[in-house]
Amino acid sequence: MSERHPIIAITGSSGAGTSSVTRTFDAIFRREGVRPAIIEGDSFHRWDRLEMRARQAEAEQAGNRHFSHFGPENNLFAELEQLFRSYGESGSGRCRKYLHDPAEAAPYRQEPGTFTAWEDLPADTDILFYEGLHGAVKTPEVDVARHPDLLIGVVPVVNLEWIQKLYRDKHVRGYSAEAVTDTILRRMPDYVHYIVPQFSRTHVNFQRVPVVDTSNPFIARDIPSADESICVIRFANPKGIDFPYLLGMIHNSWMSRANTIVVPGGKMELAMQLIFTPFIWRMLERRKRALGAL
Repeated sequence: MSERHPIIAITGSSGAGTSSVTRTFDAIFRREGVRPAIIEGDSFHRWDRLEMRARQAEAEQAGNRHFSHFGPENNLFAELEQLFRSYGESGSGRCRKYLHDPAEAAPYRQEPGTFTAWEDLPADTDILFYEGLHGAVKTPEVDVARHPDLLIGVVPVVNLEWIQKLYRDKHVRGYSAEAVTDTILRRMPDYVHYIVPQFSRTHVNFQRVPVVDTSNPFIARDIPSADESICVIRFANPKGIDFPYLLGMIHNSWMSRANTIVVPGGKMELAMQLIFTPFIWRMLERRKRALGAL
């Protein structure tokens, strides 16, 4: 952790909805004049799309049916930790981009599913902002989770997570339901061992819970809307959280435990604004004092 060069990490599984948290922080950064260094977790996958497919085929031929993007063998965990460490120490580091689709790839004149070259982070940024699968990962070799100043988990109940992934991969990426189901099953051991444990290391978790029937996610025709959900927000350390203020500002919210507030699903982004804006203020104030003391 670093006062001069703070780090925020959003961690969540594929289909969890981390992009909604990213949108909220984008709005806060613009409003508060924050210059973030943006890091996408996919840029720390080990293989590009074609190489991953080839290695997956090799793994399956060897009898490994659980070769996935979630595990350490297919990610650059050490390089991710080095980036966090370097940024915390000096505000510097190296990164690259993963080009998901033709629109992202076109400016670089590359094929979708490839990486750009490694390059230095922009100079004079205020905060490192990471969004991806492994912002709080920990293994015997690396401990990424110890570096961020603010760790946020996005953890919908698993049936909703699967519905969101199925819908996105079928309607946006053109995969069949069978292919998406196969991916979910293949990832399950790594999901259990490397994704789920991260949410016990986060400072705040957001868990969206649908209040409509999602008992069979594989036949769902649409994603439950925000208004068909509630959001459970759990703080690892509730000290300093102004719960009466949040309850007063967010109608129809309530406390389910001493460290947990429940808000209507449609108010989740409002809750994020109310919760995280003071965090950003405190980070910027500590950064200003630390830089002034140099």
